[in-house]
Amino acid sequence: MKILVVGSGAREDAICQSLLKNPKNVVFCAPGNDGMKLNGIKTISIDEDEFSHLANFAETNEIDYTIVGPEDPLVNGIADFFKSRKLLIFGPTKEAAQIEGSKSFTKKLMADAGIATASYQEFTDLQAATDFLKTDAEFPIVIKADGLAAGKGVYISPDQTDAIEKVTELLDGHKFNTRRVVIEEFLEGEEFSLMAFVDHKRFYPMPLAQDYKKIFEDDKGPNTGGMGAVCPVANISTEIEQTAIETVIKPFVKELYKQGIKYTGIIYAGLIMTKNGIKVIEFNARFGDPETEVVLPRLQSDLSEIIEQILHHKKITEIEWEKTGLNLGVFAVSKGYPIKQVSGDLGSTDDFRSCPLTTNFASVRKENHRLISNGGRLYLVQTQSQTLSEAQNEIYRELDKMEQENIFYRRDIGKNSI
Repeated sequence: MKILVVGSGAREDAICQSLLKNPKNVVFCAPGNDGMKLNGIKTISIDEDEFSHLANFAETNEIDYTIVGPEDPLVNGIADFFKSRKLLIFGPTKEAAQIEGSKSFTKKLMADAGIATASYQEFTDLQAATDFLKTDAEFPIVIKADGLAAGKGVYISPDQTDAIEKVTELLDGHKFNTRRVVIEEFLEGEEFSLMAFVDHKRFYPMPLAQDYKKIFEDDKGPNTGGMGAVCPVANISTEIEQTAIETVIKPFVKELYKQGIKYTGIIYAGLIMTKNGIKVIEFNARFGDPETEVVLPRLQSDLSEIIEQILHHKKITEIEWEKTGLNLGVFAVSKGYPIKQVSGDLGSTDDFRSCPLTTNFASVRKENHRLISNGGRLYLVQTQSQTLSEAQNEIYRELDKMEQENIFYRRDIGKNSI
């Protein structure tokens, strides 16, 4: 098949590499990044928001179908645009992508489906939000920008002063173009991620993963887009996994269909195991990042065939996954990320080619046989091993060989799976 993947990050790199396991596939990534070329991926200089140019490329090159990686084009209606041009695309419509684009929309869906989540209040008015924080709130408390914020629009405020500061940034300063905030109770417990392929009423769960969002070891500091991930999750039992499927994914997919939303694509559930059971932290409308980088390498079935069957609404009888060991991935990020990252040299392309482990590239560009940082999260190094300690030793041995001046990485990714 000829397949177009939309996006430019490590997630899209991982999707492309999974598709290329079938040697008969031809895979393009738009816009991709210079690092992906080291992995043999064909990149196309069309930005993810240039829907017309992307559709023209798909038509001209007789692309069998398109897969959308990031959330922004989905929320902005790329699936609707492609469908209007009679082009197959794997990803939810603009209406369906509201499960990520609007936390308010998703909270209402969960209420209708009877899915457990944190209690919450919504505010568009700064004074009303401030009054609530001064009179009715219990701390710590969670403050979320209602729209997209590249994984950085969630704050855990320890006290009233910090909480008022955050809602002021969002509702008065309109950080992340925010016009509405959701203020919800702080949930304590073990977090994990559950993704599923969805075809209207049908869904096919993937193995559980766990990502590490805080910038520093021991889950300290501000949230990032994700500093690494592990799959499967050793400290989440099979029983909890099945409960999550039955009480979260199944009723959510059913409720979407019931409300007339024929969802096609990936549903991502960010979950937490509390003392009162599983609760939903968030839903996303696409493959998680960095979870995809450790989940898809465990896929034994052909990803391209799975997606083709879903797009033609054919029932899939079985999806096979690796049953032993684990996959671990660690992100190298720019120093100063996520506040004010520095840019600079990351090493020669030969340094990266000689790495024996899988590298998924994100915000990098090439200059004279060198890779240069081009954003916050730069590249993820991933491996599959039988034990966590083996995986960590392999990854940190390779990361420590890389040019260190402009990068930073956590050294405890996977710590919850000991």
